[in-house]
Amino acid sequence: MRITTAEAIVRYLIAQRTVVDGRDVPLFPGVFAIFGHGNVTSLGHSLEMHRDEIPVWRGQNEQGMGLAAAAFSKAKRRQQIMVATSSVGPGATNMVTAAGMAMANRLPVLFIAGDTFHSRLPDPVLQQVEHFGAPATTVNDAFRPVVRFWDRITDPAQVITSLPQAVAMMRDPAECGPAFIGLPQDVAAVAYDFPEELFERRVHEIIRPRADIGQLDRAAALLSTARRPLIIAGGGVHYSLAERELGDFAMRHGIPVVETVAGKSCLLWDHPRYGGPVGVTGAAPANELASGADVVLAVGTRLQDFTTGSWTVFHPEAQFIGLNAARFDAVKHRGLPVVGDAREGLVELADRLDGWAAPAEWTAKGEVLRADLNAFITDRTAPDGDLPMSYAQAVGAVNAAADPDDYVLTASGGLPGELNINWHSLGIATFDCEYGFSTMGYELSGGWGAAIANAGRGRTYVLVGDGAYMMMNSDIFSAALSGVDMTVLVCDNEGFAVIERLQVGQGGASYNNMLRDSHGHTGARVDFRAHAAAMGANAVTVESLEELRVALEDRSSGVHVIVMKVRESDWTEGGAFWQVGVPEVSERPQVREARERMDIGLKAQRRGV
Repeated sequence: MRITTAEAIVRYLIAQRTVVDGRDVPLFPGVFAIFGHGNVTSLGHSLEMHRDEIPVWRGQNEQGMGLAAAAFSKAKRRQQIMVATSSVGPGATNMVTAAGMAMANRLPVLFIAGDTFHSRLPDPVLQQVEHFGAPATTVNDAFRPVVRFWDRITDPAQVITSLPQAVAMMRDPAECGPAFIGLPQDVAAVAYDFPEELFERRVHEIIRPRADIGQLDRAAALLSTARRPLIIAGGGVHYSLAERELGDFAMRHGIPVVETVAGKSCLLWDHPRYGGPVGVTGAAPANELASGADVVLAVGTRLQDFTTGSWTVFHPEAQFIGLNAARFDAVKHRGLPVVGDAREGLVELADRLDGWAAPAEWTAKGEVLRADLNAFITDRTAPDGDLPMSYAQAVGAVNAAADPDDYVLTASGGLPGELNINWHSLGIATFDCEYGFSTMGYELSGGWGAAIANAGRGRTYVLVGDGAYMMMNSDIFSAALSGVDMTVLVCDNEGFAVIERLQVGQGGASYNNMLRDSHGHTGARVDFRAHAAAMGANAVTVESLEELRVALEDRSSGVHVIVMKVRESDWTEGGAFWQVGVPEVSERPQVREARERMDIGLKAQRRGV
């Protein structure tokens, strides 16, 4: 079949299928694209020729496209993969941040960027960065540290081997992450006799590697000795579709379950074994369970510092069992590894523990602490008559308006802590807080991608601060242009208030975070309502909790933006230590005091050997 390299890539992607909920669907259901001279004439032409088979969504910024693609993948629980394509030059480098976000969160995205001419005959070309001693280097080499798979197609025949490897890596539960393909402009246009077999329809199914029998036996033996066992549910539970098995395992063996940021909504808020969010952005009851646990079964989590309180949340003598498809994660902190699929691992562990359950008093303690958590959330989200509203009150209002099929998303600033604690998960896999890379701007771009993924399922709610809104707000227009249903709540506290909180809390002076203490500030402010309306949103400003509730009742189609002022420093405390770099010497006494507190906290830190 004599076709161009670009055409071969498009046809190969179209031929890949997957099974989701028993249905045969495209593995690559679409492409986010901004066309430039490096990708429009060949790849863009082929995508237009196949527009009914692999639709293209027009982005406004390449970083936003990549973030939307990652959010789509998360909403689909890694069962489907989006493509993001750009031209060479700034279009490509704009996507590097999105690739880093996908890499940190173990999410599959296929990035395809144009590249300089492989022949080098017209060099230097438009947007080319020249390296005098390394002429083969282009800006696309910047993707190498932030993707799992990197390749530059310098000959059409390489498509035959490269694309299957990229797809296999993105589908591998242990190695999952973004892939990058660099496509030089001349190579993209070259015709080649590709074997027809390359484009045969292929249906993929979720991969479930089973754990070693010896590892399962040892893990079961250790769990059976536990007096205070605890389960940490991470994002891997979602990607294994193991939520039901997790709930059954916890009920059968009387073990409380705490969740990571990525694992939130593995269990619903009223599940009898639900213990709440753990760690820095977690709740005190969950952290109390963690500090008292003697055996911790960590399922599908990479044990990030916000989960572990920089490794101070758990008792120094607690023993870990790492049930994870990735060996790298399974062995962390002297963990007893069970390297395999979360769903199958839970089933096989349950069989080995038949008849065993945690001591009744420990299970009962989990139930008491769950009740404490719910009472705490009720108190934090309740109206108190003061204006402006708190973050927690805004979260509670959205939660009350949401249905079980609705999806909520946030990423940066103070909202992750507020949502992670105060949000009651009403449906399984309906929560996305991007806190692996904590990417400011992910909220609006990710909301766009999630809304595409959730089309026909429920409404996508996005909670974003004023600072993050200013990062990637062009994707309000992307969402409006795409016809998706999305409600955005813009929480304006006039600055980067959560970082100002950290700055002052660690002894520093407020500087360059709040608008009022920015250098040369003039008092200028953004009219977020007018701005969002100008980009096609149905936008309103609310000034009270009642007005917010009324605005949230509007579930009509399209993009809705609700703007509100929030309190600058009314935070829901998480209660866990977090290690940051506080200066060891300073002329400022508040910094010296903060360093003393940091040193005290570090004494409780668990060593990773």
